[in-house]
Amino acid sequence: MPPSFRGTPARRSSPQPVRQAPAPRPQAAILWDAATWVQAMQPTLSALGLALSEAQQTLLARYMVMLQHWNSTYNLTALRDAPEMLTHHLADCLTVLPALQRHLSESVAAGGQAPVRLLDVGSGGGLPGVVLAICCDGVQVTCVDTVGKKAAFIRQVAAELRLHNLKAEHARVEQLKQTFDLITSRAFATLVDFVTLTRALRAPGAVWMAMKGRAPEDERAALPSDVAVFHVEQLHVPGLDAERCLVWMRAEQAE
Repeated sequence: MPPSFRGTPARRSSPQPVRQAPAPRPQAAILWDAATWVQAMQPTLSALGLALSEAQQTLLARYMVMLQHWNSTYNLTALRDAPEMLTHHLADCLTVLPALQRHLSESVAAGGQAPVRLLDVGSGGGLPGVVLAICCDGVQVTCVDTVGKKAAFIRQVAAELRLHNLKAEHARVEQLKQTFDLITSRAFATLVDFVTLTRALRAPGAVWMAMKGRAPEDERAALPSDVAVFHVEQLHVPGLDAERCLVWMRAEQAE
């Protein structure tokens, strides 16, 4: 018989590591310069019937350039691309201007004091406070936020754009000492929390102006009995398919 042959056992190949596909690099944000911002905001201004001066438009554009620049480091807003910031931030804030201007005119006609002192609660990167300060130079705007870097940004905007009617407070809103004629917020809290935190800051005859998405009927029903919603104003933001409204409130009794 032929000699037995013992072959060399085959080596087991060790499993090769699975190469992971490299993670896609995040796309760079779409940035606009000031001239592009001025051009891009024209349809919004036209749709809202806003006659802003060339100087005001330039200031708005410079503010948006600053917001994008600081946002890359300090995370002032979740949006990064200029077209989204135009519709979701700038146009959203500009949409309240006709209603605010009407309120200011009625207040002056009724003998209200000038300048009006406006508080923007939880202002973040200055939305809407900075926009309102630029567009309503007869209003003294105070932006308050608990995040120091956001308040620092608004102070830088006020200094660089020479907005003497704009200031920022790094504080909890209930820590403020002065009083205001108009208190506003943009998606800050429920209506109950909004009025509870700020009711001690109201000057005589002051009103609240809450910027909301869909009309918050549940929040409205939960308001204290001495807080009256005297107007809910439906808004349409040019270029944005989303519900928006302003909820106007006042205290019915002196405290």
